[in-house]
Amino acid sequence: MEKKDIKKVLDKVSAGTATPAEEQTAKYWLHYFSKDNIPVLSEDELNQETEAIYKSLMEQKAPAKVKRLWYPAVAAACLLVVIGGGLFYYNQQISPEPKAAIVANTINDVAPAQNTATLTLANGKKIILSDAPTGLIAEQTNVSIFKTADGKLAYKAKPLKEDEQKTAIENSELNSITTARGQQYQVVLPDGSKIWLNAASTFTFPATFTSLKQRKVELVGEAYFEVAKDKMHPFIVKTDKQEVEVLGTHFNVNSYSDEDATRTTLLEGSVKVSNHNEHKILQPGEESLLAKNNLSVRKADTEGAVAWKNGDFIFNNEDFGSILRQVARWYNVEIVDNGNHKNLHLSGTVSRSKNISVVLKALEVTGKVKFKIDGNRVIVTE
Repeated sequence: MEKKDIKKVLDKVSAGTATPAEEQTAKYWLHYFSKDNIPVLSEDELNQETEAIYKSLMEQKAPAKVKRLWYPAVAAACLLVVIGGGLFYYNQQISPEPKAAIVANTINDVAPAQNTATLTLANGKKIILSDAPTGLIAEQTNVSIFKTADGKLAYKAKPLKEDEQKTAIENSELNSITTARGQQYQVVLPDGSKIWLNAASTFTFPATFTSLKQRKVELVGEAYFEVAKDKMHPFIVKTDKQEVEVLGTHFNVNSYSDEDATRTTLLEGSVKVSNHNEHKILQPGEESLLAKNNLSVRKADTEGAVAWKNGDFIFNNEDFGSILRQVARWYNVEIVDNGNHKNLHLSGTVSRSKNISVVLKALEVTGKVKFKIDGNRVIVTE
């Protein structure tokens, strides 16, 4: 390959004519530019960096294993954009090609979501977790609640005497954790299950599962679950439209009321997803979609589904309206769109740890949209 230009490499990948070495180069590019603190590069710097990466690949005896951060289905005229730790490409013909960095018109910038939430105890007491000290923050009849040094909430069940177990069953104390827009949090339940809560979500659960036949919890919004295995006590996640039943597995549930469908994505194990009419069994790599009371199963983009939990926005031919809603929830902003982008779909990745201006710049480079930040409002100007 005489010219190591990444756009041409991606063109070949899209057309199915790339060599294995060129495909590996493309993977390295997207992996390299997913890192934080990567500056905007000029065209010359872009070519130099491509040359260096390609040369290092040729010197390797075997392909290195890298995190998959590229998409083979990029259209033939795709555009690679490298901006501040992220990259986007617009999967339609673009003419003329925009510059490599377009600055969003900003009056203020907006920081990413904070690691905080509000814990509501069974007695109605509310605790702002960012204000709570590390260590024991509350006690209930059969559980102690701690805030860990790394900012998680951890429940530890107290040992109960035989005569106390009946009381625990009859007076199961429900707690809830609520993240506002611009917040996220993680909780470890007394059975060892781990839950990551995305922005604008509420998770309701028994303070302890001791002596309960089922580990039943409720979710509004989005959460990622790593459920501790317990064959005798199924773990059930209830949303407003469905239930997900598992014994022990890893999965993601997206049930925002402003999205068109409730989506359950399975990474490990198996789950049963049910609504009022039917149920489906998911296998790893599959996801269910519940829309208009119709439950269907399809192959999942698991990396994209859990990108939020891993600190990224990853979009794979994503509807522009969906992208705006995700950005609005994460940065706690109001986004005003003129509604002329119904057929716009974008692909790419950018770190969620960046300020909102970085995300908007990446979107602007497609040449199809522009933004203006005005306080807590983001306006799509064209």
